[in-house]
Amino acid sequence: MLHSNKNKQLSRTRNQRNALINTLAVSLVRDGKITTTEIKAKVLKSFIEKLVTKGKKGDLNAQKLIASTIGPTSARKIIKEIAPKYADRKGGYTRVIKLQRRLSDGSSMSQIEFV
Repeated sequence: MLHSNKNKQLSRTRNQRNALINTLAVSLVRDGKITTTEIKAKVLKSFIEKLVTKGKKGDLNAQKLIASTIGPTSARKIIKEIAPKYADRKGGYTRVIKLQRRLSDGSSMSQIEFV
């Protein structure tokens, strides 16, 4: 039963789901925008915004926390390049743009990018 559980399951176990979200976050930090399904984009949005909020602090503890989830190179990029752009912004660092449905299976696609 999934009572009082607001996490999206994404048809995966917890370890698979965490690995998927981490790799999507690394791709988003590296490329600036990615195309994925709508549900994955919405889950990734809340995950990446928490990382950017931690990165705005810019101290060593924040860098270690971010590096433990998405790796040291992505953590450095968040702290040095991405977070300073949003220093005066309270939240909403990413946007999700709906795209056409995928031809193969008809799933709804979205593009997630930094604002």
